[in-house]
Amino acid sequence: MTTMTVRRVTANLSLTLDGRYHGPGGPGDMGAIVSYATTEVARRYLTRIWEGATTAVLGRRNAEGFLGFWPTVAADENADPRDRGYAKWLVDAEKVVFSTTLAEAPWERTRVVNAPAADVVADLKTTGSGDILVNSSASVIKALLAADLIDRLYLMVCPEIAGGGPRLFEDGLPASKWLLAHHETGELGETALVYDRAR
Repeated sequence: MTTMTVRRVTANLSLTLDGRYHGPGGPGDMGAIVSYATTEVARRYLTRIWEGATTAVLGRRNAEGFLGFWPTVAADENADPRDRGYAKWLVDAEKVVFSTTLAEAPWERTRVVNAPAADVVADLKTTGSGDILVNSSASVIKALLAADLIDRLYLMVCPEIAGGGPRLFEDGLPASKWLLAHHETGELGETALVYDRAR
């Protein structure tokens, strides 16, 4: 008798105190977040998110940014070992990129999909092994929260108010309960949080 595998879906995102993942100036407006990205707490958080994961799920914009930057870190012997660990994981991991404009993936070990995120991730949950990490792609995370498919949330909360920009937790999400699995606060007031979905 074979038992069906059900993989855990995790997601990570950095947020401001007012719940925004970038400021009012658009996706490049990361001033309230970027200065906390290289703290000791942030680097431990970065290691924590990928340790159990075997698949990275990304939106196209994040895929282009991440896969244009992190492979150079993986090859840089002088980079922080925690940054290199994440970079090597991202390069080597199976990657699923959501896009309506890419016809094929310009990156190794990558599959481009143009389908509802909830359908694709629900299928991924039943095949393979290891966590599925939705990697800082807010549009995908929102779709999976709406479908109640996320099992673990990794959040880095930065102690600034952006005053504008999109929020992760919008009205209309299904009600859910989460259990705090880990938290750590850094010297600048940034807080790394891990929440597990209570089911």
